[in-house]
Amino acid sequence: MHPLDPDLLLRAYAAGIFPMADGRDAADLFWVEPKRRGVLPLDAFHLPRSLAKLLRQERFELSADRAFDAVMQACAAPGPGRGRQESWINGPILDGYSQLHRLGFAHSIECWQDGALAGGLYGVKLGAAFFGESMFTRVRDASKVALAHLIARLRAGGFRLLDTQFLTDHLARFGAVEVPRAAYRASLDSALSVDGNFFALDALAAEAGRPATMVSGPISGKLIAQLLTQTS
Repeated sequence: MHPLDPDLLLRAYAAGIFPMADGRDAADLFWVEPKRRGVLPLDAFHLPRSLAKLLRQERFELSADRAFDAVMQACAAPGPGRGRQESWINGPILDGYSQLHRLGFAHSIECWQDGALAGGLYGVKLGAAFFGESMFTRVRDASKVALAHLIARLRAGGFRLLDTQFLTDHLARFGAVEVPRAAYRASLDSALSVDGNFFALDALAAEAGRPATMVSGPISGKLIAQLLTQTS
């Protein structure tokens, strides 16, 4: 197995293409460009009342980029916590996205409970587009909290596109829709013409008394609920 070249990955994302593997132990991968693409419009995100309540209760400690490799490994692990039994994340994908993370193009969102990783997600940032790759949960509702954290972070940073690759019933509950390839490409071109700030939320957190660093400090669930309910 050979790791994915970071430059190749970035060129593929800019062209609307992403890699997958047939299984975690697969030696090869293939490139995907769906005819219909799942996207979650940031201004149409639906925050259920139960999730808003959970955020305000702050059962989880929230962070970004604190444990990227651990999040990827958890997403690649088999089991119902990822929503599928077989993972499409193989060795080359793990290595390639870890390189992207070290270069500043891939990010993770983490939910912690009692010091343990309870859930999270990861994806790729290019311009003002964020390409969601995978999420997992070990504790009930942790991945939902991670998604809300991501939405707040992307809104705060001026992002224009959240690509979910495919539409699932789970994502549809939060406002995700499916768009034709041509409409997706137009949205992608627009998002790539400007630059989103993945760490803008940390500045808002600092104003609320939380430290802002390039590796996110703890983010308040109450702050996320407040930001999302202002326009949800």
